[in-house]
Amino acid sequence: MKERIKNLTEQLNKANHQYYVLDDPQMPDFEYDMLLRELENLEAEYPEYAMPDSPTKRVGGEALSKFEKVTHPVPLMSLQDVFSLEELDDFLDKILSDHPGTSFTVEPKIDGLSVALEYENGKFVRGATRGDGVVGEDVTENLKTIFSIPMTIPNAPPKLIVRGEVYMPKKSFEKLNAIQEEEGKPLFANPRNAAAGSLRQLDPKIAAKRGLDILIFNVQLAEGVSFTTHEESLEYLQRMQFKVIPWKALTTVNRINAEVLSINENREQLPCDIDGAVIKVNDLNLREELGATAKFPRWAAAYKYPPEIKPTVVEDIVIQVGRTGVLTPKAVVKPVRLAGTTVTNATLHNQDFISQRDIRIGDTVRIRKAGEIIPEILDVDLTKRPANTVAYVLPSACPICGAPTKRDDDGAFLRCTGAACPAQLSRNIAHFVSRDAMDIEGLGSSIVDALIEKGLLKSAADIYYLSLEDIKQLWQSGETAAQKLLTAIENSKQQDLSRLIYALGIRQVGAKTGKSLASAFGNMDKLAAASAEELTEVPDIGAVTAESIQEWFAQPQSLELIEKLRMAGVNFESLRAVTDNRFAGMTFVLTGALTKFTREEATEQIESFGGKAAGSVSKKTSYVVVGENAGSKERKARELGIPILSEDDFLAMLQ
Repeated sequence: MKERIKNLTEQLNKANHQYYVLDDPQMPDFEYDMLLRELENLEAEYPEYAMPDSPTKRVGGEALSKFEKVTHPVPLMSLQDVFSLEELDDFLDKILSDHPGTSFTVEPKIDGLSVALEYENGKFVRGATRGDGVVGEDVTENLKTIFSIPMTIPNAPPKLIVRGEVYMPKKSFEKLNAIQEEEGKPLFANPRNAAAGSLRQLDPKIAAKRGLDILIFNVQLAEGVSFTTHEESLEYLQRMQFKVIPWKALTTVNRINAEVLSINENREQLPCDIDGAVIKVNDLNLREELGATAKFPRWAAAYKYPPEIKPTVVEDIVIQVGRTGVLTPKAVVKPVRLAGTTVTNATLHNQDFISQRDIRIGDTVRIRKAGEIIPEILDVDLTKRPANTVAYVLPSACPICGAPTKRDDDGAFLRCTGAACPAQLSRNIAHFVSRDAMDIEGLGSSIVDALIEKGLLKSAADIYYLSLEDIKQLWQSGETAAQKLLTAIENSKQQDLSRLIYALGIRQVGAKTGKSLASAFGNMDKLAAASAEELTEVPDIGAVTAESIQEWFAQPQSLELIEKLRMAGVNFESLRAVTDNRFAGMTFVLTGALTKFTREEATEQIESFGGKAAGSVSKKTSYVVVGENAGSKERKARELGIPILSEDDFLAMLQ
């Protein structure tokens, strides 16, 4: 098995290099997924044979409590900015007047977050942000989630430090903002902010989902290796399997200017956002001779592209309803060419954004691409405002289903309150059937969307009215798969009330709150009839959550959903009333790899005895249950003097 695990690791790492670095995928996705699954299973069975550079380790480890400070062995200097070709020519002429024929490299300036990657004997050991150039932050675990960063390098020097720019590709940025919009969260303004925020997540699992990438642009240190030019060092980095910034080596001012302008003109073809071009002296000995000021090297400059701003006219304002019910206004504008593309609409974010700028239909506005990606209205030209325009106000009723809209208590978003709003249907049903809710295995998002498209699902309750014939038509394989799904749907009717409450998707009501409500009221009808006073008597239920629950049960769409679930025979009673309160008032934290039960099973046991399971250690923690390879949570528990339990100790308490 050791040899098979080694071979699988090498195959998958090679495939990752071809896909993420060379942009030349050779292995079909299905084959990759099957080999990765085989490796995961083998590593689970034989953990002692797992390789340190296994691709299974790149999905994010345990969350950190903070980022440690790192002093860079070689400072990460910043560059002087120039904002016109005249300033760029002055920079070039100063060097060329004393050193005619000097070669310069010209590279796109990636708009991301600068980092240093450290390798010892070919193994990636640490990665840190630039910080102030001398001291940065250790973000090693988050950098491990970037597949274009090699974890091991064959034939590497004993010590190697390289510098690169972490960025969020445009496609990843668009996907992330779509998710943010669906979940009613603020949109990221530009890819750089999104990349910086993702790289500084304390939980690497979040960073792993963000699709970050990196381009390497400098050798900071290569022990025992020497170069005469910057171009040689970039070619060396390519041989070391890094994803290297594209560059050109040029020797005349005219050709350098032309390349700087060409990068700007073709920026839309790049997978990432840029904000300029970097021009560097190619000869490394000449760099030493030119030296640096207190702030910048004298041998490099960053040409910053000015943002392109143009006037246009707001022809209409339309409302989109996201999958979480958030109403997002969008300005339809007279087509205008910006940053290489034709813009026909611009985001208006929310009512506050519209009101602060007083944007109205018919207004002439100035528009730009925020971060060169999202079209954004900067301001209104009031001198060109037509007569009889009126201030725009978002609707009080959902334009899709007619249910009342309500502004979030904790933000600027307006949200549809309809439980059966068609715009939210796919997401609502996906949530309803999810693992922590009704746990209907096999009813994935693609099947849900297919059933909606065929008109078979208009609410989550319709799941329980599907026939064998309805489901069979979704599979070519026919009756076996359909019957299996139908059985899973039927079995879910017996889930505990707590799961059903969570499945309803009531704002502010998570899985834990669902358990508290089920325990407190015992059945759905009592919960639906509960007063605000009765609701706030339940632990962890505040006034905002109580109001959200009452508003949900007051909606006609909600009442219709509840009645259809009742008629289908879905359980409305709590099956987990706490009769043994041995853990009442206690808070447990689980950490490390548990072997005798899953975290979900341990959490259910704790809650069944009236206790609470928390995700972080504090002075209020009663016990910390540790499994294998427990990390910072165990250390913090020892520092605070909190009792630590092995799995056997915990089992003894349960028995």
